[in-house]
Amino acid sequence: MTYALTIDDAPSAADQQALVKGLDAHAAAHMPVPGFRPLGAFLRDERGTLVGGAYGYVNWNWLFINLVWVSEAARGSGHGRRVILALEEAARTRGCTHAHLDTFSFQARPFYEKLGYEVFSTLEDYPPGHRRFFMKKVLARKTG
Repeated sequence: MTYALTIDDAPSAADQQALVKGLDAHAAAHMPVPGFRPLGAFLRDERGTLVGGAYGYVNWNWLFINLVWVSEAARGSGHGRRVILALEEAARTRGCTHAHLDTFSFQARPFYEKLGYEVFSTLEDYPPGHRRFFMKKVLARKTG
């Protein structure tokens, strides 16, 4: 059989979903619980306008936080912390025992460290002149 290879700067949602389904099917032979289940926490103002949030996915017992954003107007008031802690708690209820994310040297490493994340790997000069930090955290169950 001959296969055509294409490069796409804007992959369709259908193509992306086909890759996820294929990977899930492959992993199902090794894991009884499906991975890559989406999860998000969203912060809205009194008008319902999105002013912040985080999303990622639950992949077996790990939460991957893919993106976090809080508007300038909502920053500095603990809303980012609320969003992350809510997402972590939602992940715990879905069986997660750990979380991971990445951030850049010009972004939020100190913020995540205050929340208990630690760097486990760094890419230098990514992007040029900066570093990319890969961080993880144990999501310990609250007691009492």
